[in-house]
Amino acid sequence: MTKKLSLLACAAFLMFSCEEIAPRLNPGSGGNPNPTDQERHVLVEEFTGVRCVNCPAGSDAIQTLKGIYGERLIAVSIHTGFFAPPYPESTQDFRTPEGASLLSYLGEPLGYPTAVVNRKLFSGETDLQLGQSQWPGFVAEEVALAPEVQVGITKVYNPNTRVLEAQINLDVLENIDENDVRLSVMITEDGITDTQLTPAGKINNYVHRHVLRGMMSPYDGEPVAGPLEAGDELTRTFNFTLPQGWDDDHCYIVAFLHHSGAGKSVIQAQEVKVN
Repeated sequence: MTKKLSLLACAAFLMFSCEEIAPRLNPGSGGNPNPTDQERHVLVEEFTGVRCVNCPAGSDAIQTLKGIYGERLIAVSIHTGFFAPPYPESTQDFRTPEGASLLSYLGEPLGYPTAVVNRKLFSGETDLQLGQSQWPGFVAEEVALAPEVQVGITKVYNPNTRVLEAQINLDVLENIDENDVRLSVMITEDGITDTQLTPAGKINNYVHRHVLRGMMSPYDGEPVAGPLEAGDELTRTFNFTLPQGWDDDHCYIVAFLHHSGAGKSVIQAQEVKVN
């Protein structure tokens, strides 16, 4: 059975309506050119803040993991919580409403740096938040799994109007026996120079990586009709207008299919540049 669904955004951020679309023949330009060859990708959501003296070490650890796994590791740095308020000399505020909601949704950590790996509750753990020393082992564990779904992203971006359209294509490889499966779509920006507290003191030209800027979907994901069967193909389309001040040359679309409810684990994720 093949399901063909489409979600067309009617407003810049979170107002959506549905319509049926024609079958997808291929993922198209701007997305993954061959999603059937896609390996397992791992999403690491790091919770951080500009006032967190230990968080630069966490950022460095994620960059080390990206050096090992390349595009198979997708990082999102979420500035929220006690350490996130900007300094008077900061030029930007990295906090977002979605980031605050995600902190509550995924669980408050005992301390920073902390991250959630594929939103999975690993054996022996009592919550999703993991300390820095735990990241390498659990990332390796997740990367070794076979993908259950292929995620392709086709995007169209107008640099003049700054309007972004992202079409998310899902090819289901294995049955997913759950009614509440969701699709989340984030916008991140990489390489932002601004103030950060470090062990050496405040640095005004610190480079912030993979910063969550906003979401094209609700913070807890857009519902996808389930259960899903092997062979199903689904397409959702989201529109978003990038605010002035975001460097569109360094912005990325991060899309991932995930469970909801008590189990929130990520099924598969994908990332492409906006521009």
